[in-house]
Amino acid sequence: MNITPEQLLEFIGNHWVMTSGLFIVTLLLVQDLIDSAFRKHQSVTPNEAVLLMNQDETVVIDVREPNEFAEGHIEGARNIPLAKLGERAAELAPHREHPLIVTCQSGTRSLAAGKQLTKLGFTKVYEMKGGMFAWKDQSLPVSKKRG
Repeated sequence: MNITPEQLLEFIGNHWVMTSGLFIVTLLLVQDLIDSAFRKHQSVTPNEAVLLMNQDETVVIDVREPNEFAEGHIEGARNIPLAKLGERAAELAPHREHPLIVTCQSGTRSLAAGKQLTKLGFTKVYEMKGGMFAWKDQSLPVSKKRG
């Protein structure tokens, strides 16, 4: 079946909302692929994070707000909210060459934190995919103690 250019333009005109949505989704996917290709930090699953945490030098940084952190976090995680990460980066300076796992609630803020930490010179930054939602989905332990 051959579609003429006129038929294609008519389809796009009649279904402009669907066509716009397809264009936007395609654009976002391409942007994500490009971003992933140039990302200087890695993503890890919660189970991969546990393997990294079994190394003595690994530091877990939870970039959620203090009230979110208090509701439950990874044992031993440091709470440094994303908005304060730049000003509190000096606290992490002794761990510049150590693995740093960054987490948040769903994985969005940890992506931004990972980018920020690599720009600040940290060399082994890992963003936890899915954040604490994924951690809890894997039935991994959650602490409510202050970290």
